[in-house]
Amino acid sequence: MKLTGAQILVECLKEEGVEVLFGYPGGKVLSIYDALYQDDFSHIINRHEQGAVHAADGYARATGRPGVCLATSGPGATNLVTGLATAYMDSVPVIAFTGQVPTTLLGRDTFQEADITGITMPITKHNYLVRDVADLPRVIKEAFHIATTGRPGPVLIDLPSDISDGKTRFRYPEKVSLPGYKPTYNGNFKQIKAMASALRKAEKPVLYVGGGTTISGAEQELLELAEKTQIPVVTTLMGMAAFPSSHRLALGMLGMHGTVAANYAVTECDLLVAIGARFDDRVTGKVETFAPQAKIVQIDIDPAEIGKNVPVDIPIVGDIKKVLTDLLPLVTPGDTGAWLAKTGAWKEKYALSYERNEKYIAPQEVLEILSELTKGEAIICTEVGQHQMWVAQYYQFTKARSFLTSGGLGTMGYGLPAAIGAQIGRPNQLVINVAGDGSLQMNIQELATIAAYRLPVKVILLNNSYLGMVRQWQEHFYAKRYAGTFLENPDFIKLAEAYGIKGFLLNEREKIKDVLAEALAVSGPVLVECRVNPEENVFPMVPPNGAINQMMGVMES
Repeated sequence: MKLTGAQILVECLKEEGVEVLFGYPGGKVLSIYDALYQDDFSHIINRHEQGAVHAADGYARATGRPGVCLATSGPGATNLVTGLATAYMDSVPVIAFTGQVPTTLLGRDTFQEADITGITMPITKHNYLVRDVADLPRVIKEAFHIATTGRPGPVLIDLPSDISDGKTRFRYPEKVSLPGYKPTYNGNFKQIKAMASALRKAEKPVLYVGGGTTISGAEQELLELAEKTQIPVVTTLMGMAAFPSSHRLALGMLGMHGTVAANYAVTECDLLVAIGARFDDRVTGKVETFAPQAKIVQIDIDPAEIGKNVPVDIPIVGDIKKVLTDLLPLVTPGDTGAWLAKTGAWKEKYALSYERNEKYIAPQEVLEILSELTKGEAIICTEVGQHQMWVAQYYQFTKARSFLTSGGLGTMGYGLPAAIGAQIGRPNQLVINVAGDGSLQMNIQELATIAAYRLPVKVILLNNSYLGMVRQWQEHFYAKRYAGTFLENPDFIKLAEAYGIKGFLLNEREKIKDVLAEALAVSGPVLVECRVNPEENVFPMVPPNGAINQMMGVMES
């Protein structure tokens, strides 16, 4: 029996164990939607293609399984671009299917034609334009393999309408054969031994943990390594939930808005062990002054990242979990007592702090109370901006895959649709999107998706009526010329209620805990608008191209 390409797509998704598809219909994917309809395949209709790809991304980050999305040709496909770039920068396994004009009309500027494989080549791990329906099962099998192995990333499959409509006999491949693609999982044991030796000799070591640790599922091995060696831990934005925030060895996030203790420790350390981290510019600041006295170890599954931004003394290519598993029997507790006393003193002396006043709610206090109420066990999604940094600073994470945020690309509008994907993927988990008023409005139409599916997502909106992070830079580096950053916002409570979502207005400090507790207790979706200080800044802050130990806004406890 022959199947159409659309039917084959559905069968392949089932073979791969895909439970849900995020998307938006259009002319060149009608046959696919018909196949989904006839098969009763679970599908979430987002209100914008960007919302669909971010939802697939959030699903993948929250579950560890690949997220899948679907869009039509032309503008539908190009609306996926920002989400694909987001997933690519943060190494998220997403499979995106796009409709396309028939193969006979390719390259003729046909209605709703866009060269989406050409457009997305720099922002996908791989992509395909399918020209023969008989190739479709192989292509899909390869796409899932490529997206989920090695360093994960998005893969796009472009499907001309005559491929979706064409018929062939269906057989799903049992295995993938890609001779040029062989990720390295086992680290070089000689290098691992050299790392163990460096750990034994170090007097002031630091573990610098990135998002690759979570991708590898190596949180337990990391915890065991830190506790066995008694080495303090700093994390990137993407690595935050990989190590318990409240652990005595945790110094917090490093970099531009990192803690003083983390930045001082990295600057003074004699050994820096980078675990699934890529030395991003927001982490290093001025590279010449980054960890100037340190011998550097870098563990990463992507060989292209080794030494790309910072010279490395001991490079180890491999899967984090496997490398740490091989390392642990080789390490012994080091003599780090004096170093821990010093980093602990920094942690105490320069603990994160903020000013409270009666006129405005402090956004930091909102997040501290939210962390207390949820015991750090919710899945927290964020948009991008000041609120994102405050979450990283003040929310106490306890579990892996509980912090979903756009790190590498810094995509405003990410959080709300990502929360949809997280809630679909982990329906029994409390999912909260912490948003700024600017970012929320980037994909605010996804409130309709939340309402339509009655997803119990909680939106905590920190409304300062500004593009807050941009305003902060204008304040400090552009003499307070607030060009284009003040926002004339809608009534967010009425807007939420128009979508059928319960709204709470929070503008009194003494009511923060009660209002948040009431909102979290609601069984359905909720939006809490918190009116916060319009001129509140995120501190500490490293000025652009500054040394990370030279921070603005540092206060002693």
